Amino acid sequence: MKPQPLIEVITEEEFLPLANEPCNNFFKMFDSFMACLKEGKDINRKFYSDLVLEAEHLECFLDGHGARENKRWTFFSEYVASIRNLVISAFYFKHVIDRFPHYHLREDSASHERFFAEAGKTLNFLNQAICNLYRETKATGKANGLILPDGASCPREFSELESNKKLPRNISEDVVKEERESVIDLCDKVKKVAAMMKDTPLPRQEEKQELTQWVPSRLNEKKIRMFQNMVHSVQSEFDTYVKNTRVEYEHPELKVLRGNISACLHLIEGILWMCHFYERHEDEIRHSECKRKIAHMVDKYELLDRIFHFGLYFSIHFINKAHQVAEEVLKIFVKTVRAEIPVPKPLGFHARPSTYISLIARHYDEDLFMILDDEKINAKSVMSLLQAGGLIADKGYEQVTFEGGSHIIEDIKILARHNYCENGEIPRSLSYLRAAKSGN
Repeated sequence: MKPQPLIEVITEEEFLPLANEPCNNFFKMFDSFMACLKEGKDINRKFYSDLVLEAEHLECFLDGHGARENKRWTFFSEYVASIRNLVISAFYFKHVIDRFPHYHLREDSASHERFFAEAGKTLNFLNQAICNLYRETKATGKANGLILPDGASCPREFSELESNKKLPRNISEDVVKEERESVIDLCDKVKKVAAMMKDTPLPRQEEKQELTQWVPSRLNEKKIRMFQNMVHSVQSEFDTYVKNTRVEYEHPELKVLRGNISACLHLIEGILWMCHFYERHEDEIRHSECKRKIAHMVDKYELLDRIFHFGLYFSIHFINKAHQVAEEVLKIFVKTVRAEIPVPKPLGFHARPSTYISLIARHYDEDLFMILDDEKINAKSVMSLLQAGGLIADKGYEQVTFEGGSHIIEDIKILARHNYCENGEIPRSLSYLRAAKSGN
């Protein structure tokens, strides 16, 4: 018996009947999409979700048959992939629009109106770009010999996912151990994510022609994915340790916090796929006939404008709002305490222990004071601690008082129990000091 090859190479003519069914379903779905837009109907999330599934199914079929590596089918395959990317973005933006009233956000009327105006502008752009790409996809498919369906075939229903009818909320609130500590830790993480995202530059809107210089040099898919992972981690931690607990029920600010986190996350998810589309399919980065054709169908400047001045702008806006709410929550949950802490042995508060104390204070981004003879000394300042260390040595003090949030004081106590890491080993519970020290 002759061994069979692992991969059977078929002719383009043999491929056509295999491609007709998945392509037919794709064409019917997107013909429905085009018809709905022409009639001025709203495209809801259910519709976008079905479009994504159909595009993904066809893209997998094409990739499985090596269509991207075939001269006759490579353009068709790239168009389908491009459509999929933009439909996913549209789905996430539509999700934020639909969920907006349920996020418990504290937006004033001007900010609310601006968001919906920019969101509508972005969805209109994406819908038009999808239509442009679909027309070319259909024309290319016909030229390749595909049998086009007779007309659109709408799915059975495109009902909205949201409803104003809800089941009674009668689930007993989960009791999570150390709720207070979980909330404090969550708020600290929100503040860190907000600080990282805040440093992301935004070009001025009048610099539209210069936007191609910003991607990927200042903003790219990798950086957006990093933001997505960080914000998703915070939301996941909220849902694990805070959602449906007694503490969430007692403190409505926590729902506001999660709403801002969620709005930020889904906007980032949307611009992630737009950025992926740009880096993969626009001709500023890759040079080919297919990329040039796609660039004519999707205005790269408008695409980048929507990435920066809608998606990124409002994701930073909402994470900053989450930061503000986190500060409010911390004022409620953090108890300011004082504790007597031993002085480092044998050299007192010289550079190493002073640096570690300062890093702990900056890690939590909260006030920490050393109390010396009734004077409060800012423990975030290494120089202030060094100066205080001289006075402590002169007076022969063996203990000194620290004042701050209970969680910060606990870390200072751990540091002191390890003699301020004078032997060079940082305890596992203070492992964040390694990264903070290397970053200084």
